[in-house]
Order: sequence, then structure tokens, then C-alpha cells
Amino acid sequence: MSITKAAPPGAGHRDTEAPPDEAKGAATGEQQGWQFSSPLVLTMLMILVVALQGPIRQAVSAPVMQSWMTVFVAVVVQALPFLVLGVLLSAMLAVFVPPSFFVRALPSRPALAVPVAGMAGAILPGCECASVPVAGALVRRGVAPAAALAFLLSAPAINPIVLTATAIAFPGKPEMVVARFVASLLVACAMGWLWQRLGRTDWLRPPAHPSDEGLGKGAAFWSSVRHDVMHAGGFLVVGAMAAATLKSMVPASWLSLAADNPVVSVLALAVLAVLLSICSEADAFVAASLTQFSLTARLAFLVVGPMIDLKLFAMQTATFGRGFALRFAPATFVMAVASAVLVGAVLL
Repeated sequence: MSITKAAPPGAGHRDTEAPPDEAKGAATGEQQGWQFSSPLVLTMLMILVVALQGPIRQAVSAPVMQSWMTVFVAVVVQALPFLVLGVLLSAMLAVFVPPSFFVRALPSRPALAVPVAGMAGAILPGCECASVPVAGALVRRGVAPAAALAFLLSAPAINPIVLTATAIAFPGKPEMVVARFVASLLVACAMGWLWQRLGRTDWLRPPAHPSDEGLGKGAAFWSSVRHDVMHAGGFLVVGAMAAATLKSMVPASWLSLAADNPVVSVLALAVLAVLLSICSEADAFVAASLTQFSLTARLAFLVVGPMIDLKLFAMQTATFGRGFALRFAPATFVMAVASAVLVGAVLL
């Protein structure tokens, strides 16, 4: 009689036991399929382009497409240096200038702090992508919300990079630069004072700490640069495509119909600025290409865009809460359009 020693539970099944991921997939009935990734999508796109190179070449050679490509490339090439410079300076401001500096620099009385904060936007470069987190940091460090909101609106609209880009986009029209500065600063101060007068603390959610607070200054700087370049560059491409489409493919009679009516032209370009969400360092070149419209209508495009658009609404909602954004964004739009019309009537 031989005695066989019992094996420990599960000892004979170790080699055949499925890995956890496979066992999980088998248990849930999931099947492994194609895993799409960026290299795979790029490879498939290149194969598709090679396969369709004949029709693509024929379409691109059409006069309309040549005109479209000319406008698109011109807008991107003109705007790209200002966008990159603005992103670099914006990251330096957000990372290397402590928010406590603004607390010490602003007057203690909110009524006086609002115009000072608004004027600070003229000397501190930054795009609208950076102005929202900077304004959130100011509120978190004790700056009056009215002053922080004035800075939020003025910084991306009247900083030196934006005004220089506007001067280059509108050569021989210095009044356009002055009008953009005056109208944007007027909106920033008016909205700051309006919030001081009517704003309630329960409308403004305390901003959360930024996600890169634990990083070193160098890492935070390059993280901010990468983020802003990806976002601002993408919106620049979309804006350039829209401008090229309006310039080359939309019938001139349609644009003339909108441009010939002063009220419709202003509202049309104001709404277009909200929808396109172009970075403020590049929007002047898009506005300059819309030659069918009056200078006042294009001024409305330049004043509205840096203060309220789709991406800004999302960022304001994430930083200050939905209740704040739903009240602040429409009021800012109305104030920006009114200011552009008023200043345009006087200066343009």
C-alpha cells in the first residue's frame, strides 16, 4: 500500500492559472480588440493621404483652395511668434511672480484697487488661459474679488504683447490700438466696480489650489508652457481656418449683407469671437483679415474675445463655480459690446 501525500490546495494549478488581467477579462466576457493609439492613428492617416494623393492634389490646386491656404498660412505665420512670446511671459508671471506681490501693490480700498489692478494688466503680459488661474491665486491670497476680476479681464486684452500685435496687424491705424486699450480697460474697471456693488460672496466659489503647486519652479514653468502652447496653438489654428473660410469660401454677398448693417456686423463679430476662442496674442491678425467689416465691428471682436469665449467660460466655471460664470459671462459680453461701440464711435 502506498501512501500519497495530499497536495496543498491549488498547488497543481499554479502553471495553468490565468494572469489577473486575462482572468478578469474572461470573467466579464470582454474580448481583446484593436487598441487605438496616436502612432496608429497617424500611420492610418498617412496611408489614407498617400492613397488619395491624386484627389487631394486636384482639390488643393483649385483657385478657392489656394486662396484659402494663402489666408490660413498668412494668419498663422504672423500670429505664431506673438503667441509663443506671450505664452513664455505668461508662464514666467504665473510661476516666478508671487501672488503676495499683488496684495502689497494694490490699495486696500476695493474701489481704488479695481483701476490699479486693471492698469496692471497693461504691464504684466499674459493670455486669457493664464489670467484665470492667476486671478484665482489672487483671490486665494486675500486680494479683493473685484480687483482680481478687473485684472482677469484686462491682462489678456491690454498687455504689451497684445497691443504690439494689434499695431502690426493694423499698420497705419494707431487709433485701433488706442481704441482696443481704452475699450478693454473700461470694461475691466466697469465689471470690477459692478461686482463690488452687486456681487455676493456665495456666488463666488473659493478657488482650489492649482495642480502644479507641488512642482519645482522649473517644472511648473515648462508645464505651464506646454499647456498654453497646446491650447492656444489649437485655438489659433481653428481661428485661422475660420478666417480663411470666411475670406475665401463664403459668398461675398453674404458677408456684405452682414457687414453693411452696423448693428448686425458688431453682433456677428462679437458672437464669432466667443465661438472661435482665439488666443488674445493672435486675434488681431484674424480681425485684420475680415476687411469686409467696419473697424468698430472688428474692435468688438478684439474686445469681446479676450474677456469671454467658450474656453474662458469653462475655465471660469472650473475656477470660481458655475453660479459665478453664469452671471459674470453674460454681463461681460454685454459690457464689452457696449464699450466697443462707444469707443469705436468716438475714436474710429
